[in-house]
Amino acid sequence: MEENLISISDLARLLDITRQAALKQLKGKIAAGEVEARTEGKKYLIEYSTLPQDIKDRIDQARKDVSQKAQELMSQPKKDINFEKELWAAADRLRGNIDSSEYKNVVLGLIFLKYISDSFYQRREKLQQWMNDPKNQQYYIPNKETQNKLIESKDMYKKEGIFYIPEKARWDFLRSKALLPDLAKHIDDAMEAIELENPEQLTGVLPKNYVRVQLESHILGELVNIFSGINFDHDEEQEKDRLGIVYEYFLGNFAASEGKRGGEFFTPRPLVRLLVEVLEPFENSRVLDPAAGSGGMFVQSADFLKAHHKDPASISIFGQESNQTTFKLCKMNLAIRGVFGNIQIGNSYYDDKFPELKTDFVLANPPFNAEWDPNRLSEKDPRIAYGTPPKGSANYMWIQHFIHHLTPNGMAGFVMANGALAVSGKEGEIRKKIIEDDLIDVIIACPPKLFFNVSLPVSLWFVTKNKESGRFRNRKGETLFIDARETFTQISRKQVEFSSEQIQKIADTVKAWRGEGGEYKDIAGFCKVATIEEIAKNGYVLTPGRYVGVVEEEDDGIPFAEKMQSLETDLKQHFTESKKLEREILESLRKIKV
Repeated sequence: MEENLISISDLARLLDITRQAALKQLKGKIAAGEVEARTEGKKYLIEYSTLPQDIKDRIDQARKDVSQKAQELMSQPKKDINFEKELWAAADRLRGNIDSSEYKNVVLGLIFLKYISDSFYQRREKLQQWMNDPKNQQYYIPNKETQNKLIESKDMYKKEGIFYIPEKARWDFLRSKALLPDLAKHIDDAMEAIELENPEQLTGVLPKNYVRVQLESHILGELVNIFSGINFDHDEEQEKDRLGIVYEYFLGNFAASEGKRGGEFFTPRPLVRLLVEVLEPFENSRVLDPAAGSGGMFVQSADFLKAHHKDPASISIFGQESNQTTFKLCKMNLAIRGVFGNIQIGNSYYDDKFPELKTDFVLANPPFNAEWDPNRLSEKDPRIAYGTPPKGSANYMWIQHFIHHLTPNGMAGFVMANGALAVSGKEGEIRKKIIEDDLIDVIIACPPKLFFNVSLPVSLWFVTKNKESGRFRNRKGETLFIDARETFTQISRKQVEFSSEQIQKIADTVKAWRGEGGEYKDIAGFCKVATIEEIAKNGYVLTPGRYVGVVEEEDDGIPFAEKMQSLETDLKQHFTESKKLEREILESLRKIKV
């Protein structure tokens, strides 16, 4: 969008009023030609320079107010439950008319910069303490000049997995430039310098387009000041660092603002949590996500180990992402959470970066129903052992890709469009072969509206290469179906989610069935174990509703015949009243004189 144009929606957001209220304030002036406006697609655009001065002043004041509020929030020693929400509100109000997809890189890049600077400062402070401590035999150095040289040694940071930050890229330096008109150039230079110092992890990853982005320098300075107030503690005993939570929260909100596009880089956290809770990754395992997005599957896997007092750094992660921008988001997200691995860019259909890799777990949320070109694959491609899916949908290309990359005892958990559960034709034949090979372990039907602004219903699939591996009880020939379509928490008119309790309920059901504790039993309308033979009788359809049945209603003790008689009496009464009302209306109409 051009710099001097602003949409009615963005104007309303800046003024913190409704879109209708914004239109009402400008309608007369637009009609009189005092304010210039035009349509662009479905957007109604206003020439910013022609806005009345009082509205411009209100926008400036609103930005100052929200920035001040955010900085006051940052200064509080304890951050309350609305911390991320308030921080997001501040950053979003400062966005102006910049497209969300572009602003995303600006904000997330700054958060990343703040994080790695804080990590650097903390390590630097520890080194200074150790070098000045005569009791510290390993680090004590009485000579100040030697101290200073070692403190600036890159190896002192990199050996601890901390990025070395050159002086011109450190947050304190950038904050000192926050009021200058060339702040954007300083940030671009900082990103460039950090990449040069840490080429293995960050080459080509960080955003370096702050000068090109149409964001006023004082707004960029406000963002720097807001994030300056966040202090981060990298204590290993803490479950999560504050900035990692902020980064993830912002990712989710950017995904929501981008609608369907947002689902391409961000899977809602409750879905990821449920996948990981069911798979239960273990130490020293290998985890693959060939549709990596922003890396949420890897972050949650590490968090799972941490929550169970295991070493999160022990897992080996492998990821592939086809979108360059999303690939960068992923690399930054993982770096912030201290999760490192082999993340490659490329199209998983045609350019599998890990063709020989076998992993203990595959976690993924691939694009749904995506078109692809089967002709680009060799007939000998080992991934399509069950058949070549049609070009109109790559769903079963993904499913076979996941299966191919599993070890003999490996497990996969992934999100899939519901259509794959019952589709016929080539895909149906592939599904039949996979079922007959006893690979389908668990299918969970999810409620609609789990994704941002997309109501497409999805299901979670869990594939197991060996149901007799010994990790869980022998489940040979069995599949667990769970219908969780009515298990959700409404968080807005357009979106629902799984609460922590609901995630636990579903995961505990699976674990009880696998023999991990608790007693499993089929529950009408919620869960049911079916054999391969039963699935075959149902046409190899995997829709959970077909197996779990419906919830049994409690008997109220009233005989059926009595209920029917009562219903018939009520209906007759309604019909009588309807006819009476109809006669009264007709009579009233006849009395009207034309």
